[in-house]
Amino acid sequence: MHMNILILGAAGQVARLLEAKLLRQTDAYLVLYARNAHHRLKVLAPAREKLVDGDFHDTETLIKVMRGVDLVYINDMGDKTATSAIASAMERSGVKRVIAASILGIHDEVPGAFGQWNEKMVGKRGIQKQKESAAVLEQSSLAYTLLRLTWLYNQNDNDRYMLTFKGEPFVGAQVTRQAVAQLIVDIIQDDSDRFIRASVGVSEPDTDWNKPSFY
Repeated sequence: MHMNILILGAAGQVARLLEAKLLRQTDAYLVLYARNAHHRLKVLAPAREKLVDGDFHDTETLIKVMRGVDLVYINDMGDKTATSAIASAMERSGVKRVIAASILGIHDEVPGAFGQWNEKMVGKRGIQKQKESAAVLEQSSLAYTLLRLTWLYNQNDNDRYMLTFKGEPFVGAQVTRQAVAQLIVDIIQDDSDRFIRASVGVSEPDTDWNKPSFY
C-alpha cells in the first residue's frame, strides 16, 4: 500500500525539499496544503500529488483533506491556535502520526554561550510561542515527533544531521534544510518506535559553536 502524506505549509522551504525527496525516495502520495496553494506551488508529479488551498485554522477543511491520510507533516509551529486546530482535526479524523518542525530552546535545553545567543536572537516571546505550540502535541493522544531545529541554511548535497533527545543538552549551532528534509524522510521510513511521542534536537555534526557560521 502506498502511504498518503499530508504536508501542511507546503510552500515552506523545508516542505519543498521534503516533497522532492519523498517523490524520489518513496512511493508515497502527497497532499500539499498551503494558503493559495494553486498560485504558489507547482506539482512535480501530477500522478502522485494534489494541491489544497487552506489555512491551518480551518478545522473543517483540514478534516476533509485528512481522509485516508497516514501521516501529517507540520512545517510551522509558531501559532498555538493553529496547532490546536490541526491536532483536533487529526483526532477527529483518526489520523495518529504527525511530524512537526519546532525550534531549539523549547525545553530550556541549550547550554552555554550558544543558548544565550539563541535566546537573544529568537526572543523569550518567540521561544514561548513555540513551547506552547509544542505542548499541544505533547498533551494530545497523537503519535508525534517534534523536531527542535537549530539555525537553518541551504547547502545542496549536505544531508548530514545529528540528533539529541529530550532530557539531553542540545548540541550544534546550524543544520541545512536539505538535512532536515532527509531526516523527515528517514523518520517516515523508520519502523521502530524511537521517534514516537519523541522530541528530537536536530543539528549538523561538528557545529558545536557559540553561534552559526553565517552570523
